Amino acid sequence: MWKYDDDSVLRRFFSGLTENAFVADLGVADPPLVDYLSGMLSRFVHMDAIHRFRETGKTLAEVADMLLEAEAMPPEGRTARELHRHIGDFTLFWTGVYPEGLRRLRSAMKKDHFVDYCQQGKRSYWIASTFEDEPYREEAAVLRRLSEQFELCAFGLGKVRQEWQHP
Repeated sequence: MWKYDDDSVLRRFFSGLTENAFVADLGVADPPLVDYLSGMLSRFVHMDAIHRFRETGKTLAEVADMLLEAEAMPPEGRTARELHRHIGDFTLFWTGVYPEGLRRLRSAMKKDHFVDYCQQGKRSYWIASTFEDEPYREEAAVLRRLSEQFELCAFGLGKVRQEWQHP
């Protein structure tokens, strides 16, 4: 299985693109937010990171399944926080970077047909942000901003994609 390297060349590449899109194009000068988003992009290059949660050996590939799994966990647990954070990342990634993929992800034959990715992303980031004890204190503030500014961040991630496709 692939291991995420926080100091990779890919991470630095996404950091530059994300900073340019958010600061220069959108006027959002928020280094912790930009760092979080560039980290998410470099993690999600690998399918193992997008589909990292499993239930009884089966990959959780739909938000509806991830939500059922999160509801079954004790609310105060680290894993519940991680799963809600992942749901926020998953929905933001597909909404912002690959919105054309939402048609397939939310097709009539899938459970996610009934899931509003923007609303669920906001809700999941907010839930994850409520874990404010160490070592989550700093990230909790970023997750709260992602919840409040989900649409802006999705738009910004679309700008990042445009930059990497058309340098």
